[in-house]
Amino acid sequence: MSEENVEVARRGYEHFIKTGDILAEIFDPDFLLDMSTFRGWPERQNYPGVEGFRVFLSDWLEAWEDYEFTLEELHDAGDKVVAVVRQGGVSKATGVPVEMHLAHVLTFREGKQIRQEMYASADEALEAAGLRE
Repeated sequence: MSEENVEVARRGYEHFIKTGDILAEIFDPDFLLDMSTFRGWPERQNYPGVEGFRVFLSDWLEAWEDYEFTLEELHDAGDKVVAVVRQGGVSKATGVPVEMHLAHVLTFREGKQIRQEMYASADEALEAAGLRE
């Protein structure tokens, strides 16, 4: 099942890169985007459901000009997948170019993504998923 989770995650990221939207069919109805794991995140901590994720994305993408998102790596962790990503653009507020390397821990249940946690670094996410001590 874990290889299937990696492929589902890959499809979801590829869809986002192409369209700027999430691939709703890969999410469990009880999905939760959990931002509490991202140090210093000042906004809402939890975004429930596909619509909650879309609210987060809309708010996030509104802040950028020339936004770019790249999937760099996917790591299999059983019912979890760690995605290492790079994103950035030009801040609309400051006009300053910004590039960030982040990681997501995606949790799956029966082939559907049920949770996504954000981390400021790949090491933090890999540790959270049990792939590093």
